[in-house]
Amino acid sequence: MDNCATGVPGLDEILAGGLFRGRLYLVEGSPGTGKTTLASQFLMEGARNGETGLYITLSETEEELRAGAASHGWAFDPKFEIFELAPPESLLNDQQEQSLLYSSDLELGETTRRIFEAFERVKPSRVVLDSLSEIRLLAQSSLRYRRQILALKHYFAKNSATVMMLDDLTAEALDKTVHSVAHAVIRLEELSPTYGAERRRLRVLKYRGRRYRGGYHDFVIDTGGTRVFPRLISAEHRASFKRETVPVLNTALNDLLGGGLPRGASNLILGPAGTGKSLLTLTFIQAAVERGENAAMFVFDEELGLLFERAKGMGIDLQAKVDAGRLIIEQIDAAELTPGEFSERVRRCVEKYGARTVVIDSLNGFQAAMPEEQALILHMHELLQYLNRQGATTFLTVAQHGLVGDMKSPVDVTYLADTVILLRYFEALGRVRRAISVVKKRTGPHEDTIREYMIGPSGITLGEPLVGFQGVLRGVPDLVGDPVGLLDTSTA
Repeated sequence: MDNCATGVPGLDEILAGGLFRGRLYLVEGSPGTGKTTLASQFLMEGARNGETGLYITLSETEEELRAGAASHGWAFDPKFEIFELAPPESLLNDQQEQSLLYSSDLELGETTRRIFEAFERVKPSRVVLDSLSEIRLLAQSSLRYRRQILALKHYFAKNSATVMMLDDLTAEALDKTVHSVAHAVIRLEELSPTYGAERRRLRVLKYRGRRYRGGYHDFVIDTGGTRVFPRLISAEHRASFKRETVPVLNTALNDLLGGGLPRGASNLILGPAGTGKSLLTLTFIQAAVERGENAAMFVFDEELGLLFERAKGMGIDLQAKVDAGRLIIEQIDAAELTPGEFSERVRRCVEKYGARTVVIDSLNGFQAAMPEEQALILHMHELLQYLNRQGATTFLTVAQHGLVGDMKSPVDVTYLADTVILLRYFEALGRVRRAISVVKKRTGPHEDTIREYMIGPSGITLGEPLVGFQGVLRGVPDLVGDPVGLLDTSTA
């Protein structure tokens, strides 16, 4: 059967190709969830393809619809006609109200007749009926309502029209009459977090004869219309690439990592605030650019201007890499961005821009966009699996709570990572120092040593293995021998 595109970016992917032509569909959601915007895009897509559309409105005026369209920068195509269906004045006068017949009976019949007349006049391929709540009020009973919907369905089907009915769910009881009649049901929802912008998501409740993408999918309404972000399924995205160990520029760090990191691996950098997690990821970005690859960095926690200045202090010119087209850096506001949109941005950088090194700094900021921890784990699992299967090497940073002693992570994702790099503060000889160690690497060997490191104008400098201390990773080491391995800080 021929498919009918919805005109909503991302929605056709969820619907496995769009809508079957000549069928009736239900789009339901509370007021303000975006039903009218979605329906307008559906009709405008038809107009772009040379199809005639008819928007039958029982709840909004034509002027309101056109004003809403103008806010998106739209000008409705002449093939897209708006039919404003208001109750006939003759049915609202005092004499009519005294009739032995219920006024709702007359209004329902007159409403249906006028809908059919408008359809016969326009001969549309696509129809939007907005909204069913008005018809439900006129029908007054579930039986009459169902019979009316069935009559509309059969009439439109006989004329091979693809129909989208909107329901604002304002009935006192949840009426699923149309669910059984419609070929597919799409529900739009709006969530209001304690802080930040509202979040919108949709779910396909049913779709006869088609295997659609189930679950919730984030969407946004921007100037220009609705954009849907299909839930990421990593198994659908596989790319062939050479699995090889990629070295880093810093010789000592390269030795600590056992010769480098495998391509397509996910790497977790753990440590308390200020230990240099972000700056360490810049070392890997620098190495990727030096190899002639593209990189992408998503920054949740730090202002980009400050990050650029700090990178310059290490001899890394991020702006030059951005200007050369080798690096994309995006500032992410967790309070304004949905997890689905973030995944879409990552996918765009990998698939369209060709990024082979991806940095997410940090997971703490990403967690703020997903307050449910279990959902965060599942979401990160899919995202990391996707990046791994695309051959992109991923770096995640996690800021642990505390500075020394017992460190706590806001969420444990160590089992998801192929490599875990641990950064620590420790005190020795009257100074606060930093230590680095690789505590996990799934593929290949790595040093099991603990090294001190310093951040300076030449980047990150690693010392020899610390062999004179015990308890460095706890932050409270004991001196068990000569303090061998400490860097000379006399000039620091």
